[in-house]
Parts: sequence; structure tokens; C-alpha cells
Amino acid sequence: MGALLGFDFGPRKIGVAVGQLVTHSASALTTIRSRRNEPDWGRIEQLVREWQPTGAVVGLPFNMDDTESTAAPEARCFARQLKERCGLEVYFVDERLTSLEARRQLGRVATSLEAIDAMAAKLILETWLTDTARQGTDGNQDTDYSVDGGHSRQEKTTNRANRCESNLREFV
Repeated sequence: MGALLGFDFGPRKIGVAVGQLVTHSASALTTIRSRRNEPDWGRIEQLVREWQPTGAVVGLPFNMDDTESTAAPEARCFARQLKERCGLEVYFVDERLTSLEARRQLGRVATSLEAIDAMAAKLILETWLTDTARQGTDGNQDTDYSVDGGHSRQEKTTNRANRCESNLREFV
């Protein structure tokens, strides 16, 4: 049990937070800008080396009617690449309204979109930590939130996500 990284994925920038399984707490860390229409994998891998997380949580965008948003395939692609590149177990959590809540919590302090994205990543990670605590799991087993396991909104990666490398370039 140790650290987790949380990600609020977007095609131009990615909010990042760090959290602890023991305390179920999270903190906004940074926002990473994409480079040449792709995530800055060098910076992401640097954060993974620095924090040595046991896993990662990626926000999965949903519409208010409980359907996945049009941005969901890119988030799934990012999660799959994160797992493959960094060897992390990656989990999804519904990120609906996290940016709005981040703006509300930051208030006048929200002087930049980067601060909002990092705070949204914190909220995504806190949601996963709270749900995991309620379920009584340690985050190291397949739950409904796993990229590899689960069901309902946290379905297995689809064929569409398997083609994510080309999809990501198209969407960005």
C-alpha cells in the first residue's frame, strides 16, 4: 500500500494528483501540457519514478444521462497507454462535474486552468479512494474500477480503445 496518481485527462493538458491508500487523502500535484498532440510521456514517467505509485486512477467522462461522453475513448486510450508504459494498475472513476467542483473549491484562487485541472485530478482520486474504502478493498484487486476487470460503466477496454493510438491522434 502506498501512493496513487490521479489523472484528469484532456487532449491538451492532463491534471495530476497524488494520494495515499493508507490515509485516503489526495493532493493536487501539477498539470502537464501535451507535446505534439500527445501526452508528455517523459514528464508522466518522471512523476511515476518520483512518486513510485502502486496504481493510477483516470477520470472517465460521462454525460448527465449516464452515457459515456465523446471524450471517453481518449481517456480509455490514455489509461491503457499509462498501464503499458508505466506498468501500473489503472482504474477508472466517473469524473462528471469534477472541473466544475474544482472551480468552486478554488474560488478566486483559480487563476489558471492548470490549477483547475490539477484540482479536478485530486477530486477524481479522492472519489476512488472513498469508494475503495467503502468497498473494503486495498486497491490491488480487480474491482469495478479496474481497466482490466469490472462491468457497467467500468467495462473492459473495447476494440475502439484497442485502436487508441490512432484514435488519440485523431481526437487531439
